[in-house]
Amino acid sequence: MSSQDSSEGQQCPLAVGVETSSQSASDGETDCEVITVTIGATVPTGFENTAAEEVQEKIGADATISKDRGRIYFQITTDKLSQVHNLRSVDNLFVVVEEYDNYQFKDSKEETLEDLQKLASKLPWTNALKVWKLNTSLKKKRGPHRRPQGPKGKGRRGRNFRDRGKANKDVVETDTMETVTVEIEKLQLEPQAPTTGQGGGSPDLENSPLGEQQEVEGQEPGPKVLKFRVTCSRAGDKHSFSSNEAARDFGGAVQDFFQWKADMTKFDIEVLLNIHNVEVVIGIALTEESLHRRNITHFGPTTLRSTLCYGMLRLSKPQASDVILDPMCGTGAIPLEGAIEWQQAFYLAGDNNDMAVSRTVNNICHIQKKRLDKCSTPGLPIDTVQWDLCHLPMRTNSVDIIITDMPFGKRMGSRKKNWDLYPPCLREMARVSRPGSGKAVILTQDKKCFQKAISRMGGLWRKHHTVWVNVGGLHAGVFLLKRFSDRVKPHLYRIYFRNGIEMTFCHY
Repeated sequence: MSSQDSSEGQQCPLAVGVETSSQSASDGETDCEVITVTIGATVPTGFENTAAEEVQEKIGADATISKDRGRIYFQITTDKLSQVHNLRSVDNLFVVVEEYDNYQFKDSKEETLEDLQKLASKLPWTNALKVWKLNTSLKKKRGPHRRPQGPKGKGRRGRNFRDRGKANKDVVETDTMETVTVEIEKLQLEPQAPTTGQGGGSPDLENSPLGEQQEVEGQEPGPKVLKFRVTCSRAGDKHSFSSNEAARDFGGAVQDFFQWKADMTKFDIEVLLNIHNVEVVIGIALTEESLHRRNITHFGPTTLRSTLCYGMLRLSKPQASDVILDPMCGTGAIPLEGAIEWQQAFYLAGDNNDMAVSRTVNNICHIQKKRLDKCSTPGLPIDTVQWDLCHLPMRTNSVDIIITDMPFGKRMGSRKKNWDLYPPCLREMARVSRPGSGKAVILTQDKKCFQKAISRMGGLWRKHHTVWVNVGGLHAGVFLLKRFSDRVKPHLYRIYFRNGIEMTFCHY
């Protein structure tokens, strides 16, 4: 366990990212060693509890929800690492090198950045790098990094990124949140014998878990020079430094410590520096691209992330033989996720737009081909129809669950059109839903219009639960509705006033 010297004004870490398991193999069998690690995962904001439940259910680990919304942490042994990649509710995974619950930042920017530089040589990197190597070996095919790149020439803020010899920066800033990725370029990029650090120590590159060798003609085989980049995410308005400065200085210290080569796009290792107020987490990324890209190949203007779809489906608790309907399917992201995870139910995906229906069909065919290539059963319990969502060609009371993403009035439609669309749509959903047991999970950002439309349904829908989520920077709500039974009569209340006026109230 590494700690920071109190004389330097730092705090000892309250949580250690990795520890050796009692089941570890002998020193000569480090590749087969089973160690206990802390895994961090980014999840759709608002569905942290859903992700924690899935981790407990599928891996048997208790997950802790971070103070920074959209992240959870849980401990596993490395023999379960492959199972972590099969989680449906997580976007990105990383192994925690060290976590500081109450990191004491210095008052001045120069002192704080100097502390971050010193921190790089004190961290317990060895076991985290072993996990990274094991994770890399589990990938059958390692494709190119499909990270979104900024426009050439100038960045989002008009900065010129073409100057060679300078750090490439991609910055997104608000008053309280910054996310930045920085490549630290230095003159000395060739591997040298690393100096021994304090506390954590530098793993010997020849004997470390990164011990892949490369042969150069005329030279003896030496350790492979790894390429890396540093990604810093910072939240909080009381820091004296920016994300750019933290990533630059911390990344430079990492490069000096390991003698790795910096590369923004073709990196082998991505080091993560997550700062949320006084909470600091250092990790190594285990995913090259977000896991939410698993199902969709034909995207539309408002395609939902598969991880968000999973959260909505899990909220509805599908049962065997349920008929599940998405009347505004778009690209089919919701029914596709359901057909893969809950195969005992049947899914109907429909839309009034022929291009949307075509995208859904293509995405279904893509998944079926992937399953066929893996020698799995290619068929999926899903069908696609083009229809008018206000006049569904379905029998009354025939649907168990309705899950859909209604227009926000931003990219599709408008707020004015929503006032004409929401009431007849919700009434048609109530017609086809089973009274008493039917449910609907609705995602919308137009909360005022939605709640007004619900109040005009005459008690057909009852709002049972709400999850507030972040969808592309928009504050939206996932509403769980329950279909009210037609046979239950409303309660009537009469109030008599002294002036002789009688008023009757109806409560469902």
